[in-house]
Amino acid sequence: MFNDTPLTINRKQGKTEDTCIFGLAGPLVLRTMFELQSLLRGKQPPPLTVLDLAEVPYVDSAALGLIVNHYVHCQSKGARMVVAGANSRVLDLFKITKVDSVIPLAATVEDAQADA
Repeated sequence: MFNDTPLTINRKQGKTEDTCIFGLAGPLVLRTMFELQSLLRGKQPPPLTVLDLAEVPYVDSAALGLIVNHYVHCQSKGARMVVAGANSRVLDLFKITKVDSVIPLAATVEDAQADA
């Protein structure tokens, strides 16, 4: 179903210069996650990172690990990370794994930036 679909990443500044939004489109799975992993790794994360999953139909366990690891990295550096726009299938994965009780979720990118 998603085997040949690539993941596209659109990195942009949010409503303030302290916010970085990663707009993702396509399945976020082991085969497609390495470019995102490279973009998220690095020095100090911005004060707020928003992962916009509105166009992500599916997330597998490896990519979920990437999201959790980046959340922990942000927390350790005094920064915030919010996941926005996840569909019901992705939200179910977050709920089943209890990640929804750890990582902040927002319905939209605008909602994710509301407290910024």
